[in-house]
Amino acid sequence: MNKIDFHLNRSVAIEPLVTFRIVFGAMMVFGTVRFMALGWIDDHYLKPIFHFKYFGFEWVDVLPAFWMYTLHFVMIVAAIGVMFGFFYRLCAILLFVIFTYTELIDLTYYLNHYYFVSIACAIMIIVPANRYFSLDVLRKPELVSKTVPAWTILLFKFQLVIVYTYAGLAKMNYEWLINAMPLKIWLPANDKLPLIGWILALPFMPYVFSWIGMMYDSTIIFWLSNKKTRLWAYVLVILFHILTGMMFQIGVFPLVMIGATLIFFSEEWHKRLITYLRLIFQKLFGRADEPVMQHSIESFNAESLKLYTHPAIKYVLAVYIAFQILFPLRYVLYPGNLFWGEEGYRFSWRVMLMEKAGTATFYVRDTNTNREGMVVNSEFLNPHQEKQMAMQPDMILQFAHFLKNFYKEHGVHDPEVRAAVYVTLNARPSELLIDPNVNLVSLQDDWKPKDWIFPYQE
Repeated sequence: MNKIDFHLNRSVAIEPLVTFRIVFGAMMVFGTVRFMALGWIDDHYLKPIFHFKYFGFEWVDVLPAFWMYTLHFVMIVAAIGVMFGFFYRLCAILLFVIFTYTELIDLTYYLNHYYFVSIACAIMIIVPANRYFSLDVLRKPELVSKTVPAWTILLFKFQLVIVYTYAGLAKMNYEWLINAMPLKIWLPANDKLPLIGWILALPFMPYVFSWIGMMYDSTIIFWLSNKKTRLWAYVLVILFHILTGMMFQIGVFPLVMIGATLIFFSEEWHKRLITYLRLIFQKLFGRADEPVMQHSIESFNAESLKLYTHPAIKYVLAVYIAFQILFPLRYVLYPGNLFWGEEGYRFSWRVMLMEKAGTATFYVRDTNTNREGMVVNSEFLNPHQEKQMAMQPDMILQFAHFLKNFYKEHGVHDPEVRAAVYVTLNARPSELLIDPNVNLVSLQDDWKPKDWIFPYQE
């Protein structure tokens, strides 16, 4: 335990943490501005009359339009505050709370990289990333420290190890490596891309990309951690994420990973970067005499950073690390094909692993008159919501309960709801996903296996 304490609490240069703060804040500003500019506040939150909920977060609801726009403006301000280290702690808290809130509003828009961003925001709250090259140090020079405990940087590295390693492990399956699915579907569809489109259309390329993708995710952290291979590995990071960004609609995820992996560069590299940024700051604002720029403290400020070296930290980190390692593996507790039932699929760093689509036809029956009618899903859901719902059992169940309440309010006596859901997985013929005769409103979602999901016919 003494060795662990020493390794976690040893003094290391603060510059890698400062770089992460600046890059992460800038990415959050860009991502939020982009989100607003594309009109997604209206499309995702305000226009839909029904929002799918995360299990355990059913109480999270959308706010009126004025407050949704206000929250996004506040999020931009908070991201700028994090980037420049201005009232850093408050801004980091606001960024985490608002971003996580917006992502919890509707399960339909779940993405792994949103989960990563929420985690990174939470870590930013607890690390002293504003102790150097920040406006907070300009306000309060006594905050400055050129060193931090090692765990404050190792924690970000660990999270990236989890993201990439689990993504690589998830690709080690027969469908991905041997059948080259779903890349056999996706690559030919990108044959119009400039310069590389004709390459993607070659019949053997899905196999090449499948194996390269698995090897990249499984080993990139090793190459980034090795001084001799780091530069070339980072070039590969850039090329890989630019290519995936061109081929797939995955938002700012490529930029997030390109920026976040900079933390694997050496302390010397980050020191040179901060020195370069410092010179730019001096030329722009002529503030060469500021403590944030010229402070010469080299020793670890034990008193001001005492909280960050508390003996209990290693236990808190142990719990966090155990959760991040074990929670993505919960799928092994569920029977059946993971891609089919998706029990334990989310929050496990499984990225772009399948091509799945479905059609869901809901029937509502009046138990008094025994009359049954078919539901037009588009009357309640936008196209994206309908697409996602039609292939995910927990969302199908949520929509069934919504339909019960809706039609009950419109005069249907004690409605029963059933659904005929046909799903295709990796271009195979459609199969029934759930029992079409079961009354869905008699079921409740929980952690238990869903025995009303039909087994996948391999």
